[in-house]
Amino acid sequence: MFVDHTLESAPAASRRSLEAVTRSMGHLPSAAARLATSPHLLDGFLKLSAMFEQTTLDPIAREVVVMTVAARNECHVCVAIHTTKLTGLGAGGDIVSALREQRPLDDERLEAVRQFTLEVLRTAGGVGDEELRAFLSHGYTEQNALEVVMGIGTYTMSTLANRLTRAPLDADLSRMINAEAS
Repeated sequence: MFVDHTLESAPAASRRSLEAVTRSMGHLPSAAARLATSPHLLDGFLKLSAMFEQTTLDPIAREVVVMTVAARNECHVCVAIHTTKLTGLGAGGDIVSALREQRPLDDERLEAVRQFTLEVLRTAGGVGDEELRAFLSHGYTEQNALEVVMGIGTYTMSTLANRLTRAPLDADLSRMINAEAS
């Protein structure tokens, strides 16, 4: 149903974003090509994800948020992309496997991020004082708590859109992931 747009076939308002994705990844992934059907969604996701990358959460904690959302929402494309990203950041295979399988993390500080992310999702943001204190007790701040919400929003949009468009794990992305895994 959803078209894998090319730079030529995409709506004009999506072309600049698709060009940026192509430069960044070295190819145009099907997920982005399909999201191009909505220039606003594609551009919004790219801007929000870039902003999330600038938050005060450390890179691996950000990826814990993303992978928690991606695994929970069963977005195989997001799980694959962020598995590669975690690996590139030096996260151990135990962390990656646990996140992919939705299991607790051995690292208490990262597990606090995972648990807080799940609690924000479970309560639609109505996190109790005890759960918030538990998150903060691991050295996180109220700003970090709001940044987790930002990550959840950004990657909920992405995971739901990728599932709706039935974005495949295309050959170029599979090769990239396999090359980084070896």
